[in-house]
Amino acid sequence: MRSEDIAKLAGVSRSTVSRVINNYSNVPEETRAKVLKVIEQHQYEPNSFARALAGKKTDTIGLFAISMNEKENTTRIYQNNYFAPFVDAVVDTANARGCYVLIHTVYSPDDFLKVKQAFLQKRIDGGIIVGTQKDIDIVREMVSLDSPLVLIDYDISEIMSEHLDRNHLAIVNSKDYEGTVEAIEYLISLGHEEIGMICGRMNTYSGRERFMAYEDTLKRHGLALNKQFILRGDFLKETAYEEVKKLLSSGSPLPTAFFSSNDDMAISAMEAFTEHGISVPEDMSIAGFDDVQLAARINPKLTSVRLPIYEMSKAAVEKVIELCDSRQPTFSTISFPARLVERDSCQPPKSSIQ
Repeated sequence: MRSEDIAKLAGVSRSTVSRVINNYSNVPEETRAKVLKVIEQHQYEPNSFARALAGKKTDTIGLFAISMNEKENTTRIYQNNYFAPFVDAVVDTANARGCYVLIHTVYSPDDFLKVKQAFLQKRIDGGIIVGTQKDIDIVREMVSLDSPLVLIDYDISEIMSEHLDRNHLAIVNSKDYEGTVEAIEYLISLGHEEIGMICGRMNTYSGRERFMAYEDTLKRHGLALNKQFILRGDFLKETAYEEVKKLLSSGSPLPTAFFSSNDDMAISAMEAFTEHGISVPEDMSIAGFDDVQLAARINPKLTSVRLPIYEMSKAAVEKVIELCDSRQPTFSTISFPARLVERDSCQPPKSSIQ
């Protein structure tokens, strides 16, 4: 049904129907009630694209999940222990606020065209980008579209140095540095002096923050930073598994504990150690980051730093809606604590494993 049909049934002009839909004040209450009754009876939904062209809000926000390092697989975002909870939490929060969510996955630089088109075609009022990699050029281009944008997991200092804080922009982070320090301090308190790390991607804010916290904490305690014990996992299960297998095959001495930049890599490392006859936590302690659901279900249950995904997602939705309602460009940041959850995958060391 079109707005013209509503107008005929209500006995008013099409422009009157438009004014009622857009809640203009210059419509008599009797006329407004008559039009709304027809709309309700016929379950009429105004065309959101037409509303956008008319300068009205679409009540739709975009969620753009960026994962450009994983292998080609059309469902990998939804099977990813990091992205899937973000998607669920953003959709639930947005729906509760009366907003729809348009979801796009970005697997290559070319996919950013989809993000740009969503803004240019006025299909969304604002957008949330999660998983942003260190590419200030892309962020600069998104911000230049003059549309409200929220970045989850991004370096605030980089935004400030580029003067992008003069736009409709907000950043939502977790306190990854502090959370990682807590995890390394915990391993040290158990008696571990040789602690390795399975790193995430260094072109991400979280990857850099977690590695710096690991490095700084070891130095503060006067513990050696052994490059052999620092493995490049890129936040990917398969990469972490292969890196651990390579270390085990080398015959080199091993640390007594590992900290992993995410739980997916920690769980893959546990599998590799088990296959090599190394028991967790008796022979090797492991702590992860994110506290995904699987962490509490595997055996042994994984000690992990809890990422406040729900709180971050809720804040991102509220921020983007706030930016959409703001007439003047505003910039804000918010950061949530990340806390260690102690489980069964860590214990005092026996001795160095050969």
